[in-house]
Amino acid sequence: MKDLFGQAILDYQQGQYTEDIKTETTISEEDVLPLPYLFRSFEQMPALEQKALQMAKGKVLEVGCGAGSHGLYLQNERKLEVHSIDLSPKAIEACQLRGLHNAQVQNVLETSGQYDTILLLMNGAGMCGRLKKMGAFYAHLKTLLAPHGQILTDSSDIIYMFDENPDGSYDVPLYFDYYGEVDYVVKYKGQKEKPFPWMYVDYNTLQNVAISVGLECELIAEGEHFDYLAKLAN
Repeated sequence: MKDLFGQAILDYQQGQYTEDIKTETTISEEDVLPLPYLFRSFEQMPALEQKALQMAKGKVLEVGCGAGSHGLYLQNERKLEVHSIDLSPKAIEACQLRGLHNAQVQNVLETSGQYDTILLLMNGAGMCGRLKKMGAFYAHLKTLLAPHGQILTDSSDIIYMFDENPDGSYDVPLYFDYYGEVDYVVKYKGQKEKPFPWMYVDYNTLQNVAISVGLECELIAEGEHFDYLAKLAN
């Protein structure tokens, strides 16, 4: 992995911002992800993210922290103990430069400990990439929950991206096992990352997976773009 996403974050943090990240998936054309968006303040965040941060409590594990904006708010404004992890070494370096105290390169599947809140934001519900991996992924997250702990996560139902038939069904080109599964490509400064699996998860699918591993699932809020915030708990 070239760590282009992390490189872009680190460039921005170090004042070397000259261009944005470009992303592309198997079902969408090239799109621009502005780097300043990854460094947004609480006031600039979407309502679903704000709600999740307001609901966070106790000892927090932030999974896939990116530039660390969520963790910094919880650490500095909510005064919570936050442990932030990401697979990107350069993103973690940027987080540390920003003052995030407990930021480290780590795979959540290799993480241990007990947390009152586990955050998986910015479409974090589908972080494991494929539907067939969701059961094992959430079963592991369950082992990280302290008594009365919670998982707060968001995603989107992307069925709206497909053509609807008169009978209400959809024309879905199944590249993979589930319509929310995609291959995701990151481009930055003339370089291109190898495609990696990503997934947008509709709420019913998330709920079914949660129930299958013994977690309760609650729909907390819905956004304007088929997106939602969910809470999973013991």
